[in-house]
Amino acid sequence: MESALSPKPIINVAAICGSLRKASYNRGLIRSAIDLTTNQSVTGMSINYIDISPLPMLNTDLEIHGKYPQSVTTFRDQILQSDCFLFASPEYNYSVTAPLKNAIDWASRPPNVWADKAAAIVSAGGGFGGGRSQYVLRQSGVYLDLHFINKPEFFLNAFESPPTFDDEGNLIDLEAKERLKSVLNALKAFTLRLNNK
Repeated sequence: MESALSPKPIINVAAICGSLRKASYNRGLIRSAIDLTTNQSVTGMSINYIDISPLPMLNTDLEIHGKYPQSVTTFRDQILQSDCFLFASPEYNYSVTAPLKNAIDWASRPPNVWADKAAAIVSAGGGFGGGRSQYVLRQSGVYLDLHFINKPEFFLNAFESPPTFDDEGNLIDLEAKERLKSVLNALKAFTLRLNNK
Protein backbone atom coordinates (compact mmCIF):
# COMPACT_ATOMS: atom_id res chain seq x y z
CA MET A 1 0.00 0.00 0.00
CA GLU A 2 2.80 2.37 0.90
CA SER A 3 4.59 1.89 -2.46
CA ALA A 4 1.36 2.54 -4.36
CA LEU A 5 0.97 5.89 -2.62
CA SER A 6 4.61 6.97 -2.83
CA PRO A 7 5.29 9.67 -5.43
CA LYS A 8 6.74 8.53 -8.74
CA PRO A 9 10.19 9.92 -9.52
CA ILE A 10 10.44 12.95 -11.79
CA ILE A 11 13.07 12.48 -14.47
CA ASN A 12 15.11 15.60 -15.21
CA VAL A 13 15.77 15.84 -18.94
CA ALA A 14 18.34 18.18 -20.45
CA ALA A 15 17.19 19.19 -23.95
CA ILE A 16 19.90 20.35 -26.33
CA CYS A 17 19.36 21.72 -29.82
CA GLY A 18 22.07 21.69 -32.46
CA SER A 19 20.63 24.78 -34.15
CA LEU A 20 21.06 28.22 -32.61
CA ARG A 21 18.31 29.80 -34.73
CA LYS A 22 15.27 30.76 -32.64
CA ALA A 23 12.73 29.64 -35.25
CA SER A 24 14.62 26.42 -35.95
CA TYR A 25 12.38 23.43 -36.57
CA ASN A 26 14.58 21.43 -34.24
CA ARG A 27 14.07 24.00 -31.48
CA GLY A 28 10.38 23.60 -32.28
CA LEU A 29 10.65 19.88 -31.53
CA ILE A 30 12.08 20.69 -28.10
CA ARG A 31 9.34 23.25 -27.42
CA SER A 32 6.75 20.63 -28.36
CA ALA A 33 8.41 18.07 -26.06
CA ILE A 34 8.29 20.58 -23.20
CA ASP A 35 4.60 21.23 -23.95
CA LEU A 36 3.88 17.49 -23.83
CA THR A 37 5.31 17.28 -20.31
CA THR A 38 3.70 20.45 -18.99
CA ASN A 39 0.22 19.57 -20.28
CA GLN A 40 0.52 16.10 -18.69
CA SER A 41 0.44 14.18 -22.01
CA VAL A 42 3.74 12.71 -20.78
CA THR A 43 4.03 12.43 -17.01
CA GLY A 44 7.02 11.94 -14.73
CA MET A 45 9.39 14.12 -16.75
CA SER A 46 10.64 17.68 -16.49
CA ILE A 47 12.44 19.00 -19.58
CA ASN A 48 14.93 21.83 -19.27
CA TYR A 49 16.14 23.47 -22.51
CA ILE A 50 19.87 24.20 -22.32
CA ASP A 51 21.16 27.00 -24.53
CA ILE A 52 24.56 26.08 -25.97
CA SER A 53 25.15 29.41 -27.74
CA PRO A 54 27.24 30.93 -24.87
CA LEU A 55 29.86 28.18 -25.12
CA PRO A 56 33.19 29.26 -26.61
CA MET A 57 34.72 27.08 -29.30
CA LEU A 58 36.63 24.24 -27.69
CA ASN A 59 40.14 25.38 -26.89
CA THR A 60 42.09 23.75 -24.07
CA ASP A 61 44.07 26.99 -23.66
CA LEU A 62 40.89 28.28 -21.99
CA GLU A 63 41.32 25.69 -19.23
CA ILE A 64 43.35 27.66 -16.72
CA HIS A 65 44.68 25.98 -13.56
CA GLY A 66 42.29 23.08 -14.10
CA LYS A 67 39.24 25.34 -14.37
CA TYR A 68 36.90 25.82 -17.30
CA PRO A 69 35.40 29.14 -18.48
CA GLN A 70 32.26 30.01 -16.48
CA SER A 71 29.85 29.29 -19.35
CA VAL A 72 31.42 25.85 -19.76
CA THR A 73 31.26 25.12 -16.02
CA THR A 74 27.58 26.11 -15.94
CA PHE A 75 26.84 23.91 -18.94
CA ARG A 76 28.73 20.94 -17.50
CA ASP A 77 26.87 21.31 -14.19
CA GLN A 78 23.53 21.26 -16.04
CA ILE A 79 24.55 18.09 -17.85
CA LEU A 80 25.78 16.45 -14.65
CA GLN A 81 22.55 17.23 -12.78
CA SER A 82 20.34 15.77 -15.52
CA ASP A 83 19.05 12.21 -15.52
CA CYS A 84 18.97 11.90 -19.31
CA PHE A 85 19.16 13.89 -22.54
CA LEU A 86 16.99 14.85 -25.48
CA PHE A 87 18.99 15.95 -28.51
CA ALA A 88 17.32 17.81 -31.38
CA SER A 89 19.91 17.43 -34.10
CA PRO A 90 19.68 19.08 -37.49
CA GLU A 91 21.84 17.67 -40.25
CA TYR A 92 24.62 19.77 -41.79
CA ASN A 93 26.76 18.20 -44.50
CA TYR A 94 25.71 14.66 -43.49
CA SER A 95 26.78 15.32 -39.89
CA VAL A 96 25.91 17.15 -36.68
CA THR A 97 26.20 20.92 -36.45
CA ALA A 98 29.34 22.66 -35.20
CA PRO A 99 27.59 24.10 -32.09
CA LEU A 100 26.32 20.66 -31.06
CA LYS A 101 29.69 18.97 -31.57
CA ASN A 102 31.32 21.77 -29.59
CA ALA A 103 28.90 21.26 -26.68
CA ILE A 104 29.46 17.51 -26.74
CA ASP A 105 33.22 18.00 -26.66
CA TRP A 106 33.18 20.50 -23.77
CA ALA A 107 31.09 18.15 -21.63
CA SER A 108 33.35 15.23 -22.47
CA ARG A 109 36.46 16.96 -21.11
CA PRO A 110 37.70 15.21 -17.95
CA PRO A 111 35.68 14.14 -16.16
CA ASN A 112 33.19 13.16 -18.89
CA VAL A 113 29.76 14.29 -17.57
CA TRP A 114 27.73 12.48 -20.25
CA ALA A 115 28.61 8.99 -19.07
CA ASP A 116 26.13 6.28 -18.11
CA LYS A 117 22.99 8.23 -18.94
CA ALA A 118 20.14 7.61 -21.35
CA ALA A 119 19.49 9.78 -24.38
CA ALA A 120 17.12 10.17 -27.31
CA ILE A 121 17.52 12.00 -30.61
CA VAL A 122 14.90 13.76 -32.71
CA SER A 123 15.49 15.72 -35.88
CA ALA A 124 13.72 17.69 -38.56
CA GLY A 125 15.03 18.75 -41.95
CA GLY A 126 14.84 17.97 -45.64
CA GLY A 127 15.03 14.61 -47.37
CA PHE A 128 15.92 12.11 -44.65
CA GLY A 129 14.68 14.51 -41.95
CA GLY A 130 18.09 14.96 -40.37
CA GLY A 131 18.64 11.22 -39.99
CA ARG A 132 22.32 11.17 -40.94
CA SER A 133 23.14 13.52 -38.06
CA GLN A 134 21.58 10.99 -35.70
CA TYR A 135 23.97 8.27 -36.85
CA VAL A 136 26.98 10.56 -36.28
CA LEU A 137 25.68 11.48 -32.82
CA ARG A 138 25.14 7.82 -31.94
CA GLN A 139 28.73 7.09 -32.98
CA SER A 140 30.03 9.78 -30.62
CA GLY A 141 27.82 8.34 -27.91
CA VAL A 142 29.73 5.06 -28.01
CA TYR A 143 32.90 6.79 -26.80
CA LEU A 144 30.99 9.01 -24.35
CA ASP A 145 29.18 6.05 -22.72
CA LEU A 146 25.82 7.58 -23.65
CA HIS A 147 23.01 5.05 -23.96
CA PHE A 148 20.65 6.02 -26.79
CA ILE A 149 17.21 4.52 -27.11
CA ASN A 150 17.00 2.59 -30.36
CA LYS A 151 13.27 2.82 -30.97
CA PRO A 152 11.18 4.65 -31.82
CA GLU A 153 13.26 6.68 -34.23
CA PHE A 154 12.13 10.22 -35.03
CA PHE A 155 13.02 11.85 -38.36
CA LEU A 156 10.70 14.51 -39.76
CA ASN A 157 10.81 15.99 -43.25
CA ALA A 158 10.00 19.60 -42.45
CA PHE A 159 9.55 20.74 -46.04
CA GLU A 160 6.81 18.44 -47.29
CA SER A 161 3.23 19.55 -47.75
CA PRO A 162 1.07 19.97 -45.71
CA PRO A 163 3.28 22.03 -43.36
CA THR A 164 4.43 20.35 -40.15
CA PHE A 165 5.63 23.62 -38.55
CA ASP A 166 4.20 27.13 -38.42
CA ASP A 167 6.12 30.30 -39.40
CA GLU A 168 7.69 30.55 -35.93
CA GLY A 169 9.05 27.01 -36.03
CA ASN A 170 6.40 25.45 -33.78
CA LEU A 171 5.38 21.86 -34.46
CA ILE A 172 1.74 21.77 -35.61
CA ASP A 173 1.49 18.24 -37.03
CA LEU A 174 -0.60 16.07 -34.68
CA GLU A 175 0.82 12.76 -35.93
CA ALA A 176 4.37 14.04 -35.36
CA LYS A 177 3.40 15.11 -31.83
CA GLU A 178 2.19 11.58 -31.12
CA ARG A 179 5.48 10.17 -32.43
CA LEU A 180 7.38 12.64 -30.23
CA LYS A 181 5.30 11.53 -27.26
CA SER A 182 6.34 7.92 -27.96
CA VAL A 183 10.01 8.95 -27.98
CA LEU A 184 9.64 10.69 -24.61
CA ASN A 185 7.89 7.71 -23.05
CA ALA A 186 10.62 5.38 -24.34
CA LEU A 187 13.30 7.71 -22.95
CA LYS A 188 11.54 7.77 -19.58
CA ALA A 189 11.26 3.98 -19.42
CA PHE A 190 14.91 3.48 -20.42
CA THR A 191 16.14 6.08 -17.91
CA LEU A 192 14.20 4.43 -15.09
CA ARG A 193 15.62 1.06 -16.09
CA LEU A 194 19.22 2.36 -16.13
CA ASN A 195 18.73 4.10 -12.77
CA ASN A 196 16.80 1.19 -11.22
CA LYS A 197 14.08 3.60 -10.08
